[in-house]
Amino acid sequence: MTRNNYIEKVAIVGAGGNLGKHLTASLLATGKHSVTAITRHDSANVPIAGVAIAKVDYSKQETLIEALKGHDALIITMSVTAPPETQTQIIDAAAAAGIPWIMPNEWGSDNDQKEYQRDTYLGAGQEKVRNYIDAKGCFNRLVLTCNFWYEHSLCSSPVMFGFDAEKRQATFYGDGTVKINTSTWNQCGRAVSALFSLPIQPENENDKSLTLQQFKNKSAYISSFFVSQKDMFASLLRVTGTTEKDWTISYEDPKQRYAEGQKEFASGNRAGFGKLLYARMFYPEGCGDYEAKLNNDLLGLPKEDLDEATKRAIELAQSGYMYTRP
Repeated sequence: MTRNNYIEKVAIVGAGGNLGKHLTASLLATGKHSVTAITRHDSANVPIAGVAIAKVDYSKQETLIEALKGHDALIITMSVTAPPETQTQIIDAAAAAGIPWIMPNEWGSDNDQKEYQRDTYLGAGQEKVRNYIDAKGCFNRLVLTCNFWYEHSLCSSPVMFGFDAEKRQATFYGDGTVKINTSTWNQCGRAVSALFSLPIQPENENDKSLTLQQFKNKSAYISSFFVSQKDMFASLLRVTGTTEKDWTISYEDPKQRYAEGQKEFASGNRAGFGKLLYARMFYPEGCGDYEAKLNNDLLGLPKEDLDEATKRAIELAQSGYMYTRP
């Protein structure tokens, strides 16, 4: 239990990353939280202004424990290529430091979609981490289900949503009309800050307001858009001022594309993981649709403009941001 009935001090691993920056900015914008960036002692990443920096040496667990002491919550955002033992080490340190709330490095698809989790090789690892956290017996665990990040997925590589805005190429999975939930980094930041701004538990037995405790060991489901590839393409046309005639358009069976991604990944091509991951989401069965579970309204999240998000995605790609890892 924190000193008060709210989250005040938040530690973030990966505060300088693409997602971490948005989480940090949103938390600071509330005026209710202080944020500490947990960084490697030799890291060159610079978090945004207003963030305390705690440099640690991962070969010395005591430095990590000391950096985490006194915090009410820990958020972990790391590359999926980071060694699994790194997150375990961080969890161990958080337990030793007495942190009561933790968000593990799990930002994505719906855990209830077991076949998707199995087919994309994500489920077993994430479940192992959740079980490891719960077995500690000292944490309140939070997970944000946000599906694919829109800006990251739209234009940084055609293995994702199927578009190459620079080359004016579009690849549709099936007929391109399967809809999925997808979230912007901004919306993820707003969601986390909304969660951590809630009172932890009811003030009294008559208090029926929303509390953080209601999300304990559960997923908070959020989304920016419920869209198909065709919807995304229409936005791309509007933002770029082009027409379909300006693009090279192709269609692929998502199951065949998934199989190709499997073979590529098995051969050592990491881009194959991205291909299978995204192709599997666009199967006709609708494993990327969790509209009925959304907590957007509950958390007071705003409606977003699809074209504005598409413009940000294009600008991101033009800045040199590219998909280079699974």
